[in-house]
Formats: sequence, C-alpha cells, structure tokens
Amino acid sequence: MSNLTLALAILGGLVLAAVVGYETMMSRRNAPRQPDAVDIALDEAERAMSGGGDGSEPVLHVDPNQVSSNDRHEPLFDPDLPAPSGVPVPTGERRGGLDPLIDVIAPVSLDGLASGDAAIAAMPPTRRAGSKPVAIEGLNEHNGQWEPPVAGQRYSAFQVGVQLANRTGALNEIEYSEFVVKAQAFADAVNGAPEFPEMLDEVARARELDQFASAHDAQLGFVLRALHAAWSPGYVQQNAARLGFVAGIIPGRMVLPTSEAGLPPILGLAFDTQAALADDPAQSAIRELSLSLDVPQVDRGEEPFRRMREAAATLAREMDGVVTDSDGQLLRDETMDVIGNDLEQLYDTLDARDLAAGSPLARRLFS
Repeated sequence: MSNLTLALAILGGLVLAAVVGYETMMSRRNAPRQPDAVDIALDEAERAMSGGGDGSEPVLHVDPNQVSSNDRHEPLFDPDLPAPSGVPVPTGERRGGLDPLIDVIAPVSLDGLASGDAAIAAMPPTRRAGSKPVAIEGLNEHNGQWEPPVAGQRYSAFQVGVQLANRTGALNEIEYSEFVVKAQAFADAVNGAPEFPEMLDEVARARELDQFASAHDAQLGFVLRALHAAWSPGYVQQNAARLGFVAGIIPGRMVLPTSEAGLPPILGLAFDTQAALADDPAQSAIRELSLSLDVPQVDRGEEPFRRMREAAATLAREMDGVVTDSDGQLLRDETMDVIGNDLEQLYDTLDARDLAAGSPLARRLFS
C-alpha cells in the first residue's frame, strides 16, 4: 500500500469518526432531558421510608382548561361591571348547604315528623334538573340544623333546592319544571306540602346571576415552551415536584394541593397524556406544558396567582424554557403585573357579592 493510499485511508477514517461523533453529540443534545438520577434515588428512598404512600389529587369540579358553556370564554377582567339588577336577590337567612343567593328553594312543610330513612328512600334517582344540581335537606329535630337526610334521624321539615346557574348557563323553564316534578314527588313520598317560588321570577333571577358569573369567571393559563432540548415526562415531573406539585389522577397531569385536604387544587400542570402513557416515557419528547388557575375555585388567601407566576418563572429557568400565552406571545413582567392588578379587583368584586373565591358558594356557581 502506497503512502498516498495509507494517508487517504487515515483521513477517511478521521472524517468518518468526526461525522459519527457529531451525530452522536447532536443526538444527545436533541434527546429529551432526563430526571437527575440522584434525585430519583432520594425520592425512592423517601417513599420506602414513608411506606410508599401516593399523593392523591384533590377533587376539582371542572377541568380548568375547559369551559362547557357556549357563553363563557376567556376571562373578562371587568370588576366595575355592575351587579345584576332588576329582579331582587333574596336576603333571607342562609340555611344548611342551600343558599337563596344561588339556589331556588322550595320549603316542604310536614304535619308531623318524618324519618331520615323515609326521606332517603324518597330521594329522586338523579339529583339533577337538566344540568343543574338538585339538593334536599331536612331540619333535624334534635339539633335544629339543616342537613342532608341521615338514617336514624327525624326531621320536622324539608327543603328542596336547585341551583340557579353554573358554567353550563342559567336555569331555564324546562329545568325548573323538572325540578318541580322531582320536588313534588319527594314531598308526596314524605307526606309533605311543597311551596314553589314563581317560575318566571326565578328564571329571570337565574339569568341575572349567570350574567354576573359569566363576566367574572376567570380561568388563567400559561404555556411553558422548551427553548432547545425537549423534556421527558420524568424530567417535567421531577422539576414540578420540587415546587410542591403532586401526581394527579390523569396521566400527564399534576396539581399543587391546597393546605386543606379535599378542596380544589391551587394550580394545575398538564402535558401530553400520550407521552406519559408511552411504553418508554423516557424517550417521549415534550416541548410544552401548561399551568392553569381556576380563579373562583381557589381561596384568595392561598395567593394562587403569585404562586402561579413564581412556578412558571422557576420552571422556565430550571428547564430552559420561556413562558407564553396560548398564542405563543411572551408574557413579560409588565403583563403579569397588569393581570395581577385585574385579579385583585376581581377578588374584591366577588367578595362584595358574597361569592368570595374559594368559598363553597363560588365553587358551586363556577362549576
């Protein structure tokens, strides 16, 4: 073999090695980022020491990324919008779970006492009138409190209620009629006499409440987009867990729980469900995830927007990403400040209406 042939062979080998090395480097650079092995080992050790308990996702009445009503769209920050007028809102004493502020309430009078067992047996098979929840409460003979009927207790009166509005819209005439049929059947079964409010007045009141709720229903969403390398599901979960997020019920979903068990989560974090369900999730490439806040569902005292903003900034910094809106526009500090100020005004408006964010009434109305 001549010196020239040998030189060319060596040169070809070097070029081939350089090409293979470059492709390997690019493959590693573009591969989804993986969670830190040290942190994984620590997490496994902590789970072993704690008995392997799993965090469960608090119940959330509605997916914050979806609004089922055709009338509810993007958040409308208009805290100066006047409260509904025209049909007066009852200001009677609030009793039990039902509340005249957001419910139609039909009292059911009794000649004597009725047992909780009889009331439970008389309950309608479905507790809804159309898309609106229906509830039945009894006045407990012993403690004088309104409560859902309980076996073994006796009640001196009942009340049947249907919600005036929720995110599906306002109570309409058909739903009201269905409510009347169910309430009357229950009253007949317990030998009671119901008294129904005027349908047209209640339907008008429902429309007024729905108008207010539609204009003050804020569901915020940030999108975190990868700048360079994609993320694996494990990488996303590891970084989110450092901020207090726990696995949700649905694959690809995590939540930031409230300080009180059983309440809706403060924030939601979601990424591609298919990536989380892949045979080898480590090879799944995630290029964006979403952070969400259902404003009326979370107590103002939890400071949800501040925590959402800080979580987005931390994840973007740690995961080499940027925070945008759903259209891909960068969300700068100035924009965040404006949103925060608008939210404070919205909170004030809800408070003034006795529908404070995170309260039982707000969670029911905005569900």
